[in-house]
Amino acid sequence: MNRHLSRVIIMQTLYEWDFRPEAHLDEIKIRNIENYHEDADHAFIDLTINEVVKNVNDIDKLIIEAAPEWPLEQISAIDKTILRIAIYEILHSGDVPPKVAINEAVELGKTFGGENSSKFINGVLGTVYRKSPNYSSDDDTQSKKEKIDKE
Repeated sequence: MNRHLSRVIIMQTLYEWDFRPEAHLDEIKIRNIENYHEDADHAFIDLTINEVVKNVNDIDKLIIEAAPEWPLEQISAIDKTILRIAIYEILHSGDVPPKVAINEAVELGKTFGGENSSKFINGVLGTVYRKSPNYSSDDDTQSKKEKIDKE
C-alpha cells in the first residue's frame, strides 16, 4: 500500500469536501480512490478522513494559534487541507511519526500548493508539533545535525 498516494486521495477528498460540505463524503472518497484502487490503503484513508472531519474545529483552532497573522479564511484551501491532515497525524496517529507527517505535508505543499506553501506548511506544523504532547527535543537535535551534515 502506498501511503503517499493515500494521502493524496485524502487531500483531494477533504479539499472537495471543504468546498462542498453538503456533498456526501463517501461518494467523494470513492470517486477519488477509483483510479488508484489497488495501491490505496483503504483503512488509512477511511480513518484519516473520518478523524479529520470529526476533529476539524479543534484542528482549525491549532492552525489559528500557530499562524495568528493568517486568518483561516485567508489560508488557501489546499494548504488548509494539507495542514488538517498533518495535524491529525501529528497529534493522533500512533503509527505515523510526527517528522514523517510533517515531511509528507511539505511534499504535498510543493506538489499541489502555491509558491510559498511548503515553507508556510512547515512553519505551522513545526509550531503545532513543538507545542504538542508528542514533541521530543531529540527531533530538533537530529534536524540540526542533518542540516550541518548537508553543509
